[in-house]
Amino acid sequence: MRVLVFGSGVIGTCAAWYLAQDGHEVVVLDRQRGAGLETSFANAGEVSPGYASPWAGPGVPVKAIKWLLMRHRPLVVRPRFDPAMWRFVASMLANCTEARYRRNKSRMVPLAEYSRDCLRALRRETGIAYDERRLGTLQLFRTQQQVEGTAKDIEILREFGVRYEVLDRDGIVAVEPALGHVREKFVGALRLPGDETGDCHKFTSALAAMAIEAGAAFRFGVRIDGLLAEGDRVVGVRTDAGTMTGDAYLVALGSHSRQLVRPLGIRLPVYPVKGYSITVPIDNAAGAPESTVMDETYKVAITRLGNRIRVGGTAELAGFDLRLHAARRATLEHVVTDLFPRAGDMRRAGFWTGLRPMTPDGPPVVGPTRYRNLHLATGHGTLGWTMAAGTGRVVADVIAGHAPGVSLDGLTLARYG
Repeated sequence: MRVLVFGSGVIGTCAAWYLAQDGHEVVVLDRQRGAGLETSFANAGEVSPGYASPWAGPGVPVKAIKWLLMRHRPLVVRPRFDPAMWRFVASMLANCTEARYRRNKSRMVPLAEYSRDCLRALRRETGIAYDERRLGTLQLFRTQQQVEGTAKDIEILREFGVRYEVLDRDGIVAVEPALGHVREKFVGALRLPGDETGDCHKFTSALAAMAIEAGAAFRFGVRIDGLLAEGDRVVGVRTDAGTMTGDAYLVALGSHSRQLVRPLGIRLPVYPVKGYSITVPIDNAAGAPESTVMDETYKVAITRLGNRIRVGGTAELAGFDLRLHAARRATLEHVVTDLFPRAGDMRRAGFWTGLRPMTPDGPPVVGPTRYRNLHLATGHGTLGWTMAAGTGRVVADVIAGHAPGVSLDGLTLARYG
């Protein structure tokens, strides 16, 4: 079978790898000059099945007001005349109930855990290296109120069988020794020892190279202009390099997926939520984090990636605007220097932004459409890296007509009616 994959981010590249391993003729199209150069390029580096949760949940509307008023705020809204933005916000607010939160989380956790298993198997089978670490994630609480607010989270972790540890100051310093220099700034933490970290771009680039060795073709610098359909099938794709055809088509274009399928009458409720990161060279390894520390107050993740620290955060609603704002960098620098003041030189930090493809309810959109040979793999939000290997394996199986390793109930476009 000839399969055209649109997008060479971590999701599309994982799908291409598994499709090539299954013996299909795979062609990946991407407008960039290489794999993983957009949202996959400089994310926070977390592979965190334990944090596979919807953003929409009980109490979030009230918290959002507080976040918007903070100096170093984790949420930024840039009002604009964009009906898609306001539909996204309204739908997200509608999902901020206890019942919907539990339902949506129950749809996300199995895919995230399956993806972790797929990633581990892929690592064993190929030896792929990407500055990976398997030392867990630490959610750091600066106030006692935050500690007490974990009761519901812990209940859900127990429900889904996710390993966790509740730590006091001494326990925190035992797993993250550098925090011993600032132990007065926090009161407790929730640790998920099963989580991992790694450089998503390094992984994507390396996997793309292996997929090419396995027979896949990556066509970079190709602009995708539109899909051609006849009846209930897609028959081709228009590009600036000409029309291309295949037996099956996979849309893995992140936030840009919505525009591609809209002319076919497919309403895909995926909206870009902008995130920022800085990457700091480590000057003092003893002063740097060992794994990932998530500052609950600012919603900023600080991750060790080899000899670098990746600091990622902010949820900004601004459409497809990719401008870098100094205030967002200031927040990231504030958090990392507050917790790890001896780790690196901020003057040498790189600054980046990317668009997370978010759904209003939380789970991604994975699987078939009403066109028999058109499939989707998008809407993973902040969990694209966490869910990448599993999503790639699932869509490769679905396209080939195999039973997927995890149920697609509640993950396909059908859940939106």
